[in-house]
Amino acid sequence: MTAPLRIPFPVVDEVSRHCVQDEEPETVHIEVHLPGELEPGRLRKAFLEALRRHPRILMREAPGPWYRRRYEWELTDEPDVEVVSFAPPGPGALHDARTRTLTQAPPLTASPPVRLEVVNAPGTTESGGAGAALLLTVNHTALDGPACLRVLATAAEIYGGRDNSAAAPPVRRPEPVRADAPGAPSSWSPPARVAPGTPDPGHRTGNGLIVSELPLPHRPKGAPYTVNDQLMVATALTLAHWNRGRGARPRPLRITMPVDDRPRDATMPIGNGTRLVEVPFALAELDTSDLPGLLHRTALRTRALKSLSRPQLGHGADLLTAPWAPVAARRVLARALRRAAAPLLSTTLLSNVGRIPYPLDFGEETGSARAVWFSAPSRMPRGLTFTTASTAGRLHLSVRWSRALLGQADGAHLHDLFAHHLHSTEATP
Repeated sequence: MTAPLRIPFPVVDEVSRHCVQDEEPETVHIEVHLPGELEPGRLRKAFLEALRRHPRILMREAPGPWYRRRYEWELTDEPDVEVVSFAPPGPGALHDARTRTLTQAPPLTASPPVRLEVVNAPGTTESGGAGAALLLTVNHTALDGPACLRVLATAAEIYGGRDNSAAAPPVRRPEPVRADAPGAPSSWSPPARVAPGTPDPGHRTGNGLIVSELPLPHRPKGAPYTVNDQLMVATALTLAHWNRGRGARPRPLRITMPVDDRPRDATMPIGNGTRLVEVPFALAELDTSDLPGLLHRTALRTRALKSLSRPQLGHGADLLTAPWAPVAARRVLARALRRAAAPLLSTTLLSNVGRIPYPLDFGEETGSARAVWFSAPSRMPRGLTFTTASTAGRLHLSVRWSRALLGQADGAHLHDLFAHHLHSTEATP
């Protein structure tokens, strides 16, 4: 019998593996709503075939002695466990399934580290009361959201027999790129933290989540900024507003933004493929008195940061994950460095997936996706993430927070602030 192929953990996977915390599982939540219901046997067969067509997802952490110098993924020919499940119907089925995506990370020791749960007839306003909701729970140590969405698009094509190829990306007028981030505050000063709210009694571990559907923000024709820049400005204004209201010490903001340059066709590399950049904001520019200027400066900064060629997590992470010592020793060091560097971590994360490139068409009886939500992990010390995607001309927003930092009412207030400030970015000449 041939031994399974082994692949050393990439940098992102290893850093995440070092810093795992049971009280705040590192999961990515993906939620897709469809107009029609799904047949259990047919979906299981389609998803299994999709996994086989993207074999890099069929992996588990290989066992090894304490003194090993690398973690390794072990690729498998078949799943070790049943990946697809159907939730029992009921009024709370969708809420309970969402809760599981935030609290139950698929173990790394069983292939694949992803689970798909289906709720037929979820009966909520968001779902239109009928149809089906698919909830993917992804262990972020192994995979990211865009990679798993690619696998789901393949499953949709197999299930429905219709083409689910990615649409061509929008063509944008090329803009000159400056090598710096104009007008940005120093990246060496400690950024603001999200001011604590009022955590709910008895619910101080794990994450909370709110998902909603908003209109796509209007952008004047020929505007020198993108919808992503509007989302970035809305995030910065939301946090400045929130912190002012709680008397937090004024500090500049830094917002982490994932950048994904992978192709969206069947050749898309499966794994953690985004790189992280940090967009800085001086506190003085977040007073809403010059929104056109703020949007323009933000566009220059994001464009400059996207153009930089750098490792996914920076050069420090490359040094930390080099095999100069056993992984057990480097894990202790990584956790200590994370605690020491907590004051320098960015304020929050905005992950804009953008327009969903796949129709996610499951055939005539089930139909195409009418809403797709993602949510990124929000463990401390950031404790808050905003994730957006657009489908069918609507913006789908997820606000996710650490329950150690914020309560449900705080999350709802931050959601409303974000919606308000996003709308304010439209009122620019």
